[in-house]
Amino acid sequence: MQHTTIREALSRWGEETRRDLPWRRTRDPWAVLVSELMLQQTQVARVLPRYRSFLERFPTPTMCAAASVGDVVAMWDGLGYNRRAVHLHRAATVMVLEHGGEVPDTLGALLALPGVGPYTGRAVLAFALEEDHGVLDTNAARFLARAVAGRSLAPREAQELADRLVPAGDAWAWNQSVLDLGATICVKRRPRCAECPIAEECAWNLAGRPEPDPAAGSAGTSGPQSRFEGSDRQGRGRLVQALRTGPIPVARVADAAGWPEDPDRARRVADGLVGDGLAEYVDGALVLPA
Repeated sequence: MQHTTIREALSRWGEETRRDLPWRRTRDPWAVLVSELMLQQTQVARVLPRYRSFLERFPTPTMCAAASVGDVVAMWDGLGYNRRAVHLHRAATVMVLEHGGEVPDTLGALLALPGVGPYTGRAVLAFALEEDHGVLDTNAARFLARAVAGRSLAPREAQELADRLVPAGDAWAWNQSVLDLGATICVKRRPRCAECPIAEECAWNLAGRPEPDPAAGSAGTSGPQSRFEGSDRQGRGRLVQALRTGPIPVARVADAAGWPEDPDRARRVADGLVGDGLAEYVDGALVLPA
């Protein structure tokens, strides 16, 4: 009975408040896949302009695969975590070679693509093909642990619960509502329970919101992120940004990384970019891959 009430209340709220986002206006599996990879650890406001320009440049997997990795990385400018761009290019190449240039339509085939994990694979099926899968990201996991279970969840039971809650034939709208709730109301810190449409059915709220928060450490929820300032990730980002303007002579890699006094660290980070397929060494310079 509780699940039925939660479904009804959350579905009504979703219909009334759903955010109008461009990837919600399409059922094109490629466009959905692009949006999901872009949205990983990146705010919606940063994704919006890049999503449009990326799909204008690469409207199909075939056109993405035909471009160089460097071109795809260049179009990823401003999104961070540039390895995702390499994964997307590799995935597009697999689609061309093995799936006739189309995004595969089974979970197993999607999970076999580079850079596609359990959440992204199910998101493509639910949001593009409208199949009855529960999508489990950090926002959805908080909702499940707090409102539905009232306790921390192991990975398998979290996914099983997410799948079980999907109203038959309504996966697209249901999952969008769950994600919006987690992104705007059931947030990590200071959840806005007074504004929550399912507060009266939320297991954690009914229990008086005791500590520890059941979402802490539950399957699918994110842990504390390492400091960015001064990190290798910051140096990687500086190098990729510099590469978008042209080759970086090896002797200037430390300057471009922001560590002129630590060339060994800069070279190690540059080597990491090469290992990840984000760059190459050509004629004594670091360059975007051809």
